[in-house]
Amino acid sequence: MGISKLGYVGLNVTHLDAWTGLLGGTLGIGITFDKIGAESVALAELDVYKYRLALYPSAEDSPREIGWIVDSLRELDRITERLTKVGYNVHEGTADETELRGATHLRWFTDPVGYRVELAVGMAKVRTGLARPVDATPGVVGLGHLVLASPKLDELRELYELALEFSLTDYRAPGLYFLRCNRTHHSIALARAETASIHHLEIEHDSIDDVGRAHDRAQADGVPISISLGRHMNDKAISFYVRNPSGFHLEIGCGGIEVDEDWVPHDFGTPDVWGHHHANANPFASPVS
Repeated sequence: MGISKLGYVGLNVTHLDAWTGLLGGTLGIGITFDKIGAESVALAELDVYKYRLALYPSAEDSPREIGWIVDSLRELDRITERLTKVGYNVHEGTADETELRGATHLRWFTDPVGYRVELAVGMAKVRTGLARPVDATPGVVGLGHLVLASPKLDELRELYELALEFSLTDYRAPGLYFLRCNRTHHSIALARAETASIHHLEIEHDSIDDVGRAHDRAQADGVPISISLGRHMNDKAISFYVRNPSGFHLEIGCGGIEVDEDWVPHDFGTPDVWGHHHANANPFASPVS
């Protein structure tokens, strides 16, 4: 009980048209447009929920919110109490924010990096017939995980492992940790870096064929492939990465493993079984200090 999954991510973006072209054209993700107050927002429909990515036109590219789904109001109250005890100020979301997210209850706090972290209850399932490319079967099926890089790695680990009760799945010593809140291998990974950023978001696909077809469309559309097709050592997912218009990566993947309560955290050593060659320097290629 508690936090059950990664719900959504909101981004301030300077190139909304490029984002919607990548998501809607190359990846076949449905895009709708809405408003919150006087502010416009583009909503990316990855699955049956209202949205998984929210894109807000802005003068700068930056993370806006990271949203986690909580099982119940009772659990939300319990997590709120845990956060308050360790010094976080937890706020109620506005009525407009709660409605936009399709939630019944919404609270938020600021993490050690300065990012807004949201806790939502009652996310509505409102999509039933998503638009897909003709070669997708079904293609995109959800938002998998995100990787946060920050100089405040220790503080982030305390937040997610102690206050929010995520479990450590595995790691690469001494600066890269994979955490889960359900049976999926990881819903978030935390890495040490000189500056805070989202390193990547993973968009889940149904099959290796869907990943391969997305790879073909990315190449045909001239989308920059930042990390080549490959298979990760730890979660066994097969994926490739594209550089999105805000400058970080989107991972297009499938086939990540699930783990159970008997899983023992360990250093998995080699990052990949095969592939995943980086177009630019890989910040996690050698031990992170």
